[in-house]
Amino acid sequence: MLLSRPGAVLALAGSLALTACSSWSVDPPPPTYDVRSATVVADQALPPVSPVLVAAINDRVNASIAATAHGATLPPVALTIRLTDVRKARGFNRDRNSAKINIDAAAVDGGAVIAMASFETKTVAPDPASADELMAEDIAARVRSIFSLNMPRLAN
Repeated sequence: MLLSRPGAVLALAGSLALTACSSWSVDPPPPTYDVRSATVVADQALPPVSPVLVAAINDRVNASIAATAHGATLPPVALTIRLTDVRKARGFNRDRNSAKINIDAAAVDGGAVIAMASFETKTVAPDPASADELMAEDIAARVRSIFSLNMPRLAN
């Protein structure tokens, strides 16, 4: 009798799909570069980019670099993470934030740029005081994903 309801059938199908997805395991891709350091900079923009956002991204990415083992066979690089367009407190509720990020990976020996990456990120922060921290974590997570960096351990 329970399955005769249309909502129950959809709920059962949804739970089966979620169960199937949870059993998949995907190994992360092997690292391509040995990231040694990162510097976060912001392009000159109006309004100016918050120094709190720049510092928070820098701290998170460098903590991830420190938590990642260095491979002797991979080319060592230094990252320059450039915030090109940061917009905060947009939308009807003034809770939408976005950023455009460009990353250059330069060879440690010589300084030539050997890889580039770009992405956009969008976050929703109902509390304007937490917007910088949420954006910083989202951007750092994308950098960790692109360059196969480890997540640093959380302090107790």
